Order: sequence, then structure tokens, then C-alpha cells
Amino acid sequence: MRSENEPGGQKGRSFIEEARRAQIIASAIEVIAELGFAQASLAKIAAHAGISKGVISYHFAGKDELMEQVVEHTYGAVAEHVFARMDGITSATELLRTHVMAVAEHMLGHRTQVRALGEIFGNLRTADGNPRYGMHTNEELYQGIELIYRLGQRTGEFRQFDVRVMAVTQQAAIDHMFAYWITHPGHDLEAHATELADLMERACRA
Repeated sequence: MRSENEPGGQKGRSFIEEARRAQIIASAIEVIAELGFAQASLAKIAAHAGISKGVISYHFAGKDELMEQVVEHTYGAVAEHVFARMDGITSATELLRTHVMAVAEHMLGHRTQVRALGEIFGNLRTADGNPRYGMHTNEELYQGIELIYRLGQRTGEFRQFDVRVMAVTQQAAIDHMFAYWITHPGHDLEAHATELADLMERACRA
């Protein structure tokens, strides 16, 4: 069990608490993917996890917080996989290709997570009724891609272009690649990612 304190002076969660939260998040992903956002009640998620609804309420303030944690958990796993694949690569061209291919590589084994994310992105709202997720929450993604572009421009691998425009374009292409794959389950995701990586490389090449 952890004894360290979290930032802000709050005591860190124990190993058992973290394991329980992970179990709930995993069940939430399965229920959302199967039933859709509207039908994914805390009661149904609890039943899937084999726990009481009160256990979920102990760990999460409500459905909205649980949905946000599903997104955080999923994106965290993607980032960990992508960064591991990028480790040691110094070429901007290879970093660009690896980014596109590694995201697809990870999600290829996590179709349920992709479907759940789509449901959350399309339905979760803030208190004032605005979408919780969307282009306004992509800033960190855009900035990460821009770092690759700027490296390529410094090394001469890439031509000069507006890195924000290209980052928005690349992220939109990745998002739609997954949306198409979910809509058409027989679609070859790996081949799609390869074509997209080729396209982005040609678009950036000096």
C-alpha cells in the first residue's frame, strides 16, 4: 500500500483502491461499448463488475466523473504505448510515422475502448450543456504533434508550413480513421494507418 501523499497534501490511494477503480473503469468501458452511453447506468456498470452501486459511488463522484476517468485511462494507455515505441528515435520522419502507426497498433487490440470513447465524446456534456470533449480539449495532442513537426523543420527533413494547421489535420485524420473502423469492422486498420503515415510524410517532406 502506498503511503505517499498526492499533490495538494491528500493521501495517495492504496493499491487495493487503485485496483478497484481500475476494475470499475474496465466494466464501464465494456457496458458503454455494448449498451451505449445513455443506457450505461451506474447500476449496470456495478452489476457487470460484480459489486454494489455504492462501491462505485465511494470511488467516483458520479457518472460524469467515471466517464472522464475512462477517457483519462484510455488516453494514458495510448500515450504510454506510443512513447515506448518512439523511445530512441531521433528522426522526425520516423517519429511522425511511429506516432500514426503506434496509435493504430495499440487501438487494434482495444476496439471496445474505441467504441466507448466514441459514445462518451458524442454524449457527455458539461453542466452548461456544452460537449465535455472535442476540439477544445485537444490542445495537448496538437502540441505533441507540433513538436515533431518543429524538429523536422529544424533538421531540414520537413518543409516550412503552419504546424498548427498540420497538427489539426493529422489528429482529425486519426480520429476519423478510428470512427471509420468502428463503423466498418472489416476495415483494415493497419493498412489505413500505413496509408495515412505515407500521406503525412509526403505532406511534410522538404
